[in-house]
Amino acid sequence: MTLADEPRRLLPLADGHNGRSSMTCLYRCGNACAHPAPNTSGNEYFGDAVKAEVSRRGIFKAGAVGALVIGAGAAGALPAAAAPAATGTVGADSSLRGGGSSGAGLTFKAIPPNTLDAVIVPNGYEEQVLIRWGEPILPGMPAFDIDRQSPAAQAGQFGYNNDFLTVVPLDRGFTRGLLVVNHEYTNEELMFRGYKDGATATVRQMQIALAAHGMSVVEVERVERTGEWRVVTRGRRHYNRRLTGSTPMKFTGPAAGSPLLRTAADPRGVQVLGSLNNCSGGLTPWGTVLSGEENFNQYFVGGDGAPADAKPALARYGINTSTRYPSGSRYWDKMDARFDLAKNPHEANRFGWIMEVDPYDPHSTPVKHTALGRFKHEGAAVAVAKTGQAVAYMGDDERFDYMYKFVSDRKLRNGNSKADRESNRRLLESGSLYVAKLGFTSPGEIDGSGKLPNDGAFNGTGTWIPLTKGGKSMVAGMAIDEVLVHTRLAADKAGATKMDRPEDIEVSKKTGKVYVALTNNSRRGASGQPAADEANPRNSNKHGQILEIVEDGENHASETFTWSLPIVCGDPSDPSTYFAGYDKTKVSPMSCPDNLDFDAHGNLWISTDGNALVDHTGENFNDGLFAVAVEGPERGKAKQFLSVPRGAEQASAYVVPDNKSVVVSVQHPGEISGASVDNPASTWPDGDFARPAVVVTWRPDGGEIGA
Repeated sequence: MTLADEPRRLLPLADGHNGRSSMTCLYRCGNACAHPAPNTSGNEYFGDAVKAEVSRRGIFKAGAVGALVIGAGAAGALPAAAAPAATGTVGADSSLRGGGSSGAGLTFKAIPPNTLDAVIVPNGYEEQVLIRWGEPILPGMPAFDIDRQSPAAQAGQFGYNNDFLTVVPLDRGFTRGLLVVNHEYTNEELMFRGYKDGATATVRQMQIALAAHGMSVVEVERVERTGEWRVVTRGRRHYNRRLTGSTPMKFTGPAAGSPLLRTAADPRGVQVLGSLNNCSGGLTPWGTVLSGEENFNQYFVGGDGAPADAKPALARYGINTSTRYPSGSRYWDKMDARFDLAKNPHEANRFGWIMEVDPYDPHSTPVKHTALGRFKHEGAAVAVAKTGQAVAYMGDDERFDYMYKFVSDRKLRNGNSKADRESNRRLLESGSLYVAKLGFTSPGEIDGSGKLPNDGAFNGTGTWIPLTKGGKSMVAGMAIDEVLVHTRLAADKAGATKMDRPEDIEVSKKTGKVYVALTNNSRRGASGQPAADEANPRNSNKHGQILEIVEDGENHASETFTWSLPIVCGDPSDPSTYFAGYDKTKVSPMSCPDNLDFDAHGNLWISTDGNALVDHTGENFNDGLFAVAVEGPERGKAKQFLSVPRGAEQASAYVVPDNKSVVVSVQHPGEISGASVDNPASTWPDGDFARPAVVVTWRPDGGEIGA
């Protein structure tokens, strides 16, 4: 019996860490799931708001996937000789009125859920590791040796736990490009032999881990104009770059220089060392890459010794203010005193931002944009309004936190002159910051079971509440720098809607509709916590849902919108699931949506993180990549395209514009409690110990992905 034929019985997940091990909870988010949600605000719940208004290569060839959408809309950033023909600005409002047959091409046979320690792709596809943790990307760096690691070597090697990725083009034909990858966090047990915990870690191990964070920029090329890609290892590689937790960066925007950002090392509050916990990101129409700093709170200790007036804000961002070394601490204060909040109480304020990087200039200084607010950023999806303003959609990845939108003051310039490029690189420095407040259409009908309302849909209206506008605070009692540094507190005051972990947000290039991955929220409906509502319709929500937003007037700068839930994830046989009304007997089981992308036909590709569905033995199914039509007669027909190895997260996928390849980020394989270098829970990709890696998938016959 092949894997494709093997019957699987989906069972509900037992209480605990959802679909993740305790190791994941420790390193990914600092045990956030073991503590009360930081949002203890008394702003309205949703209902109240309404009342107010088989083997890697064999018989079953199921290999890798992801998405390598090389730079549509980024042409303005290319060297003039390399700029591809204009394809339209990503997310521009003009595309709202464009057509396009969404759903075209999803003809692959869906792979079944599985627990194999391999990357599995459908029959007719190939997969190949593109780059692994530790591979040298800068000149003079040594080959990776797990027993001979050093901080200097790691700073020139591909970082750990690759999450968001994208590819920007280097020539008109997309035969060469720059792979840009976030490195979110480190699993020290899986990096160092004999590692015990943060308290006994050596300073050298801490320095290596710090260097493994950040971002990598790596030159890649197509293999003979096929869908296969490889890393460039010879000749010109001057674009390659590593950003780490120590790389000098600068602040821009209204909060730059604020007393809340000043430290003894940076008394002006304008410069910062490094970026931490870089999760998702985004590609701008002007060719730069955005990166979101997410669970930065876990790196800091000494919160108990912080000034009393700083503690409420620290606590709102998940920092323990009663204990010097909370459970699971990394003890990085032994390496660098900036991680000790008793000595440097403002250092934590210097993380939690959207960072912008120019991948084409390896000598450029990355910037953190204070105008976009500070929270646990998953990423930022940039669209262009009818007015020409840049609009960034952002999610705050925490239980009961919020969705945000930024609208720039300045307008996008479509030229490729030096002045145009310099102007566009300043688009995110000033503008208006909003937070979402939702209303719904079926009051009193939501009972937490996931049952559809009588009108047959989860839907409603919404308002973008301004937090800043015209360079001024719109929140009573808070100055603009306070709003931007303590954005969560400002959004609490504004009465924003509490959501089920807003993660990645993406804008359809075909329709302009905005899609939000709401990953899960096991505390929904718990004692003292918000109950289910129409946008978060299940109590103890273990599987998550997809939210669809349509801006009023087809204008991304609008302050009002309508919304719906096209997908409520889980086992299709569970009555609490919903797939846009599509026949659920023909839909793949899907749990915990995390990262999103679109292909050239407008199909939505969904990466999952924390699959809460289990097989007949009680083992969690592996995470994976799913494709689903969001328009047309097959709207809601979700199909699993790929699965990742045991313990891994399908962290990100990027589909090339010609639909010939998809590049995926396989993060933390083998991240299972009790695993170590010498006792691995996964031996992917090389058969010895687990290493995070980027994988490319393509069709050997030259056809399109999914078609």
